[in-house]
Amino acid sequence: MSADQHFDELSSRFARKIYGSTKGAIRLSVLQRDLTEALPSGPLKVLDIGAGQGHMALWLAQQGHQVTVTEPSTPMLSEAQQAFSAAGCSARFINAAWQQLDDHLADEQFDVVLCHAVLEWLAEPFLSLPALKARLNPAGLLSLAFYNQDALHYHNLLKRNFRKVSSARWAGDKGGLTPQHPLDPRQLEAALHDTGLAIQQRSGIRVFHDYMPREFRQLASADSLVEQELLHSRHPAFMGLGRYLHWLCRAQ
Repeated sequence: MSADQHFDELSSRFARKIYGSTKGAIRLSVLQRDLTEALPSGPLKVLDIGAGQGHMALWLAQQGHQVTVTEPSTPMLSEAQQAFSAAGCSARFINAAWQQLDDHLADEQFDVVLCHAVLEWLAEPFLSLPALKARLNPAGLLSLAFYNQDALHYHNLLKRNFRKVSSARWAGDKGGLTPQHPLDPRQLEAALHDTGLAIQQRSGIRVFHDYMPREFRQLASADSLVEQELLHSRHPAFMGLGRYLHWLCRAQ
């Protein structure tokens, strides 16, 4: 059985390839738009599980929310702490994987739980869902973003990688940024339902950007790409093509 993958050695590469690019700007814009629309006013207790370098956690802290940041990769957690310090924001920081959170949080519950780009790196992704639900207070919101197997499938069709499509082996290479378990949205939705979680809002992240020929992307401004991604992120024909999908869930 494969093990959960953390980012101890990929921290700087992750920052450069994901958040140091238009890809990262699109991702943050969609996530922030969705949460801005969904969250009530007033300070909320927020738990960010697998927060990476803390981009979303810091944004929420800057909105006045009480944030707990958890991350199993020590280098990434250190970078998150540095970002918070530079911004003059405070948070509780926990260096632990999701399986160890009971040791640090006991039975504590939160108004908002973030789990972004985590499930696809786990050896058994769906085993974490009951633990995520247990962290939600009765009216709490789960913000779940995950790497979409359908988008990877479609991308490989466009690249004529028919042998890979036929084998349906979607795991990325070791040491790369394609995760070990890209998620089938239908299987995840069924697992959420079995866990007692219902999806209330859906968006796609990078619904067309990654499919554009590079020369066309280079001709477009970053702002225009972000603007069009936001406009099309919930379009019924394009939403499911997002490289990542963002689902907002509540307990049934």
